[in-house]
Amino acid sequence: MIDWGQVKELENEIGAEDFAEIVDVFIAEVDEAIDALRGSELAGEELSSAMHFLKGSAANLGFSDLAAYCSEGEKKAQNGSSTEVDLTHVISLYENSKANFIENAPSHLSYNP
Repeated sequence: MIDWGQVKELENEIGAEDFAEIVDVFIAEVDEAIDALRGSELAGEELSSAMHFLKGSAANLGFSDLAAYCSEGEKKAQNGSSTEVDLTHVISLYENSKANFIENAPSHLSYNP
């Protein structure tokens, strides 16, 4: 669910203080994007764009399951199969990944939410 190796590498590259700021911005931006998905009927380019944003954000912070599902969702939306993208699953993956990250970050990182 979380690629802790990637997250630790990012924290080491940018430093603990800047990392904490990046995590805060990530969570705020992705929370906003996830809220926009709730009850939405996105399709086509709009869905592809939303999945692309979430894929990139998730990959940067090691939310590997979410990144993988959003990558698949982006491709499906681009190929006209938007109905095959389960937005409820996207939301669930994010919420579970976020909870896992917040709960387990202190044991893997210097970051403490």
